[in-house]
Amino acid sequence: MTEQRKCLAVVRVRGRSDIYHEIKETMEFLHLHRNCHATLVDDRPAYVGMLRKAQHFLTWGEISKENIALLLKKWGRLVGNKKPSDEYAKEIGYKSLDELAEAIHEAKVEFNKLPRMKPVFRLHPPSKGFKGKVKKSYTTGGVTGYRKENINNLIKKMT
Repeated sequence: MTEQRKCLAVVRVRGRSDIYHEIKETMEFLHLHRNCHATLVDDRPAYVGMLRKAQHFLTWGEISKENIALLLKKWGRLVGNKKPSDEYAKEIGYKSLDELAEAIHEAKVEFNKLPRMKPVFRLHPPSKGFKGKVKKSYTTGGVTGYRKENINNLIKKMT
């Protein structure tokens, strides 16, 4: 019996200074080069291991289809800094960006493997700031680490 993979949104919440070399490499593999950059990955063990290694600099959780569509429409960029449109979705075999967002949500297609799509969303800092300290984990009242479906609230504050 195969389990359905879930799509995870990963947001970098801490800056670039005082990072161990291994964690810096992990951030590069995830394409998270700066604070407030976000990307979409699935929950395969390799990605979860990378997230746990860099958990003091990232926050992540299960993202909804609506937020994936919002990120693609508002913050998604093609090569040349152009916004993706329904024509782009038709070029790669989908009827619209909403259908592409659904395919990403169901892990049928990997976000970072989309042709000509930049693998990162450059978001704004959250309105009214992060709720908690960026050096503490989410479970202890901070920002970093795994936050389940609450990542959707953070992403809405950052768009």
